[in-house]
Amino acid sequence: MTDSPPPVQALIVVDVQKDGVTGARAVPAAGVLLDRTAGLLDRARRAGAVVVHLQNDGGPGAGDEPHTPGWALHLPVEPGPRESVIRKIRDDGFADTDLGAVLTEAGVESLAVCGVMSEMCVQATARTALELGYRVVLPHDAHATHDVPAAPGVAEAVPAAVVSRVAAWAISADADVTTPAADVRFTAPPGS
Repeated sequence: MTDSPPPVQALIVVDVQKDGVTGARAVPAAGVLLDRTAGLLDRARRAGAVVVHLQNDGGPGAGDEPHTPGWALHLPVEPGPRESVIRKIRDDGFADTDLGAVLTEAGVESLAVCGVMSEMCVQATARTALELGYRVVLPHDAHATHDVPAAPGVAEAVPAAVVSRVAAWAISADADVTTPAADVRFTAPPGS
């Protein structure tokens, strides 16, 4: 058994939208991802931590085009002073959004990141959080992506689990990327 990291004060749920976790376009580990994310959400809410659901606005015709069925968040949101939805148009959840302001206003210094896609929006959001000085936990079993298809003459297919692991490994010098979701603990930010 590994030691649990110190509690974090916020949970960032990245793009857990219908298009990425249901139907033919779902990530291969969607069931596990949804189970782990639901557990993180439950513990974060009970502890009074800040919860932010990032919702990607895809372009016209994309599976996550705004106001289409695939764009909808899959897990229920409990809107209130500690839980909100922030829409975004870039991989990085901090880029051109109020995410940084929400976290700063709440006094957040540490956070956990989960969701889809590991090598894109999850990694970009976690990397910016690190650059901004947050302590980041990226539970290894609470982010997912798709397989990378083979490129004939260049490379064989890369399984989704490997892609997720490599995405996390790329930031592992600065973030905790080996803790399982079940071991992530939450606390309310100071002054709550």
